[in-house]
Amino acid sequence: MQGVIRDARRVAGRRFLVLSLLTLIALTAIRVADPQPVVELRNEWFDGLQRLSPREAQTLPVRVVDIDEASLAALGQWPWPRDLHADLVSRLWDLGAAVIAFDVLFAEDDRMSPLRIVEEMERRGLPTAGFEGADVAALDNDARFAEVMSRTDVVLGTAFVAASDAPAVVPKAGFVDIGDFPSDGLYEVRSTTPVIDPLWAEARGIGIVSVQPDRDDATTRTVPLAWRTEAGTMPALSLEALRVALGETTVLIEGPSDVPGLVAGLRLGDFQVPTTVDGQIILHLRPDDPALYVSAGDVLSGTLDAQAAAGLNGAIVFVGTSAAGLLDIHRTPLRQDVPGVSIHAQIVEQILTGEFLTRSAMVALSEIALLVALCVLLFASFVLAGPVTSFLCGGISTFGTILASWILFSRHGVLFDATFPLAAGLVMFTVMTAWQFLVADREKRKIRKSFARYVSDDVLTDMERRDHRLELGGVSRQATVMFCDVRGFTPLSETMTPAELVALLNGMFTALGDEILGQRGTIDKFIGDAIMAFWNAPLDQPDHARRAVLAALGMREALRRFNASREGAQIGLAIGLASGEVLVGNIGSRDRFNYSAIGETVNLASRIETACRHVDFDLLTTAATREAAGDIAALEAGSLALKGVSKAVETFVIVGDDRLAASEGFATLERSHAALLDAIRAGRDIAEALAACRAQAVEIAPGLDAFYRRLPQRLEDFDTSARLDTAV
Repeated sequence: MQGVIRDARRVAGRRFLVLSLLTLIALTAIRVADPQPVVELRNEWFDGLQRLSPREAQTLPVRVVDIDEASLAALGQWPWPRDLHADLVSRLWDLGAAVIAFDVLFAEDDRMSPLRIVEEMERRGLPTAGFEGADVAALDNDARFAEVMSRTDVVLGTAFVAASDAPAVVPKAGFVDIGDFPSDGLYEVRSTTPVIDPLWAEARGIGIVSVQPDRDDATTRTVPLAWRTEAGTMPALSLEALRVALGETTVLIEGPSDVPGLVAGLRLGDFQVPTTVDGQIILHLRPDDPALYVSAGDVLSGTLDAQAAAGLNGAIVFVGTSAAGLLDIHRTPLRQDVPGVSIHAQIVEQILTGEFLTRSAMVALSEIALLVALCVLLFASFVLAGPVTSFLCGGISTFGTILASWILFSRHGVLFDATFPLAAGLVMFTVMTAWQFLVADREKRKIRKSFARYVSDDVLTDMERRDHRLELGGVSRQATVMFCDVRGFTPLSETMTPAELVALLNGMFTALGDEILGQRGTIDKFIGDAIMAFWNAPLDQPDHARRAVLAALGMREALRRFNASREGAQIGLAIGLASGEVLVGNIGSRDRFNYSAIGETVNLASRIETACRHVDFDLLTTAATREAAGDIAALEAGSLALKGVSKAVETFVIVGDDRLAASEGFATLERSHAALLDAIRAGRDIAEALAACRAQAVEIAPGLDAFYRRLPQRLEDFDTSARLDTAV
């Protein structure tokens, strides 16, 4: 049986290892696959880091001219006629703007241009007197806007569209690949909105105004700095505005030399911009600042305050709209809704300050490595030290991972995901704990249920705390065994009904059993009117002999209280104790068994209990138990020839505990008892010594009087030269 149990445990251990390994593999596979829920969780973590430590606002030459609600109310609904845009550019240029970038699309001719009105009148056959020749051409708002642009540095915008028959807009910026064709990895745009020819011709630059390739994401976290189109590589509006401001003609796209189609970053003049592998910049935003916005209406009306006007001098100016009806509002990681033009302005700020956020493939690999290391740590600590230690290790690891992620972000701008490694650790711990509860703890619960009838709650708790593994099937160990029998049970049972007798025994056994369990003993069984118990199993108890003696003394006192609580004949006990080697374990058939002890020591304890009648005292033990019990009050009771035992056994009556043993009265009795035994063994008259012992015993333990009265009838038990052939 013991081998079967060990094999079962080995199988359970292997299953636990396999389950943990499969869990780790599954978690790693999920992280490598990186499904959308994992991405969203990671993005929320990075957003939280930005909210805790956003980019600090600095005084930079970047401003936004906002076509806001007030401007629309003052100058008319959208779209505005192009002469207003011409006036806006002229005024901004006069205020010293370095570059004017429009986050506005000019994809069609101005329908509100007077020229278009005259043409429509002619088409309908209406009179157009006074609008002939050169006068008509002067009424073209697009031409006027183009003429103003020719004298200024203006960047116009285009946007990507899902599908269009129109050819892609030809970019103005030049791009050069450094590496193995990294531009092949840029976000591809099949079609873009057109820019009408007069405006395209006079624009210093053309940039894509779109900030979100994937509109499924409600939060804008990355923006492509360059796009791949059929007409060539097209820069983002922000990058193009900066290029024109710097007077550069070319942007370098850098990538690894041995991996095609991967972007490492862009270089514009002296500015190096790290990007994702598809050329997107990770936004590192500051809180939106209304002070950096200038109302387009104020610029056109000439009512701009001096401070705002000074901010436009030498600045890269983005023209866009915050009006809700024009649908250019975006949610940022800072949980703010800002116009798209503000995002372009903040990208330029990032490039100027060099405050970038990066997340390389090596960082992602380190997250997977951390995931594996954390799960292995949790598994090892769980197996070696248990769930509590594993939980503490997980808590420390959680704190360290969060702290590392924060330091990498706040000091180095590195985005390190703490969520999935910690979530994986939590899943691993949950799986292991569930296994522990459902499988491993099932054995503990079965043991508790089985042992609850035999041992005290604190012994069970101690077994569980020390993760005690019961050797089912039997193990040899030293133990102290007790047999307790009711004296005069048969005459007593003749005076009571069966129901009354059962109630009496239950009450008595409860009182006696409490004393055994109180000394952390194990109740083997109740045998009719008898009890068998033992100590030093299932848990080690170095003081098992002393505990057994103290339990026997407690049972004597418990019986006295029980007798005092009832009427009728008094009940007496006989208790025998023996210490030695036993075989203890679950013994019985495969389906029905009891936790029990067997062996010569058990038989000896039973014979010692029977010998209580021979010596006429209630507590009797062997010399081995008496010696192992330490300082107790005990007196030699002779060497007894017991049935089934080959040699005579030296015995002692147990009088009391160590307090009685230390008393002056017992010391006197002990000396008198020694003198009595000397007289017996010397063959002298014992009357005087026996009388002294009986007189002194009355004060110490009244039950000893019967022991001394019986002693003259068994002098042979103290004869060192001969023993009776008749066994007790």
